[in-house]
Amino acid sequence: MKRTFAHKVSYLMPLHNLPLMLLMKKQASNFAVLIFLTAILPPAAAQQDSTTYTQFNKKKCILATTAIVAASSVSYIALDELWYNNYERTSLHSFNDNTEWLQMDKVGHFMTSYQLGIAGYETFRWCGMDEKHSTWLGGSLGTIYLTGLEILDGRSKAWGFSWGDETANFSGSLFFIGQQLLWNEQRVKMKFSFTPSSLSHCRPEVLGETFSQQILKDYNGQTYWMSGNISSFMSSENNFPKWLNMAIGYGADGMTTAHDYAESVGTCGDQDITRTRQFFLSPDIDLTRINTRSKFLKSFFRVISFVKLPFPVVEYSVDKGWFVHSFYF
Repeated sequence: MKRTFAHKVSYLMPLHNLPLMLLMKKQASNFAVLIFLTAILPPAAAQQDSTTYTQFNKKKCILATTAIVAASSVSYIALDELWYNNYERTSLHSFNDNTEWLQMDKVGHFMTSYQLGIAGYETFRWCGMDEKHSTWLGGSLGTIYLTGLEILDGRSKAWGFSWGDETANFSGSLFFIGQQLLWNEQRVKMKFSFTPSSLSHCRPEVLGETFSQQILKDYNGQTYWMSGNISSFMSSENNFPKWLNMAIGYGADGMTTAHDYAESVGTCGDQDITRTRQFFLSPDIDLTRINTRSKFLKSFFRVISFVKLPFPVVEYSVDKGWFVHSFYF
């Protein structure tokens, strides 16, 4: 189902296709939000270590806060006009979608909230806010923003406020804040990788017709990673490579519908499909820990640091057993 790097050249997430992403809501909204809000991160915050900012700059903080509020408002309005207006409205209500897509959507919410926490923290440190307030206020940005999306969902008859999504949002923020309070750094980072699956052609209206759609909508091709930095857990005098990580991944395959009961075993063309969870183990690189004097490279590494790089991978599929991939993305 899911192809390895050796069989299919993978692509990075497109960063300049926001209108299309907004139209793919509901499955795709978490990625659209992440790309949209991190785009407002001040360039200086991406080029310099946030811990070097020590002097509070009121003008910068006003600029940063205004940018965040404006970007959030624009995205809410855009989603409301481009998506929710096409569906019947109702009073605020909740619904339970915890059994859908083998919880891949919940992991996506967790990662999006976590990554928005990093963006918020870096932004407030950039404007000189102290470590404690940057951690709590910036680190909560994901939950604050994504809760607004849940409220929009909650007023749409087609969906509802998902407490499962909200729990994932809160957990993602807490994952960032907890590490920052405990270690004053992110030793374990959430990352993402994607390779087009062979199932998207079976239901292109659900899983996507083009690559830009599939990377957002096809959960069969997505993998979410917790990438831990090995050296940071050793003594400060260790000689272990500072940039080397070990990552644990989660994915799922065999899904052309949201619910388990709708399809556990089926067919897609001439291939049999079985709904299954996947777990991965792989080396990784923390690009932000690579020493370089280039401001451009520092900025570039920070921007793409949420992407899990392709490496050899050991996979365990619940229904299919063990596999070893020479390269996997």
